[in-house]
Amino acid sequence: MTRLLHIDSSARSGGSDRQPHGSHSRRLSARFVQRWRELDPGAEVVVRDVGLHPPTPVTGGWIHAAFTPEAKREAWMRDTLAESDRLIDELLAADVIVAGVPMYNFGMPAQFKAWIDNVVRVGRTFGFDRSREGEPYWPLLADAGKRLVLLSSRGDYGYGAGERLEAMNHVEPGVLTPMRYLGITQSHSVAIEYDEFGGERLQASIERAEGEVDALVGRLVGEGEVRAAA
Repeated sequence: MTRLLHIDSSARSGGSDRQPHGSHSRRLSARFVQRWRELDPGAEVVVRDVGLHPPTPVTGGWIHAAFTPEAKREAWMRDTLAESDRLIDELLAADVIVAGVPMYNFGMPAQFKAWIDNVVRVGRTFGFDRSREGEPYWPLLADAGKRLVLLSSRGDYGYGAGERLEAMNHVEPGVLTPMRYLGITQSHSVAIEYDEFGGERLQASIERAEGEVDALVGRLVGEGEVRAAA
């Protein structure tokens, strides 16, 4: 059984296909999950809406607790890390992470950054040993076979590789870098552009992105069936 972790981080509550001025990233993430369920009805989906229910930002107490060996943690430390533990448990259980992450001022929403800060944690998702020969840090999820699907939206256009605003796109790099640090190296990205332009260009971008989502779901579900039969 495939497990999907469906994360939305838009501050808007509904998809642009359902609400005026709705979220394009929610539209794409909902479509991805819907298409997956159509092709794989037995899939389990866990929903984590950090856009409407943001994780608690990391504090000094959180850092103190996270870097204290588990056996030496006091009760307040365990309480401080409880939310982080829940978010990490969801991540560890997922085969596919479907993340709706719109571009806000050239980067990811603060709500999604708070999620990243809670799941990038020593001893749980990455290892650290200052006495280790060579690299003192190493990923703990490298052999888990997880895939990340990053579904975004942008007001302008041209943020893709080799395009006019590539250097100003800090969404994909900002998300993929910490996820690869944990060992999640298989990733796919789809984005809607032209939101601030509207009209035919926006509609064409939506149609293109939805087509890419449908094709990606078909490919990933197909690959999963091949692996299961092997």
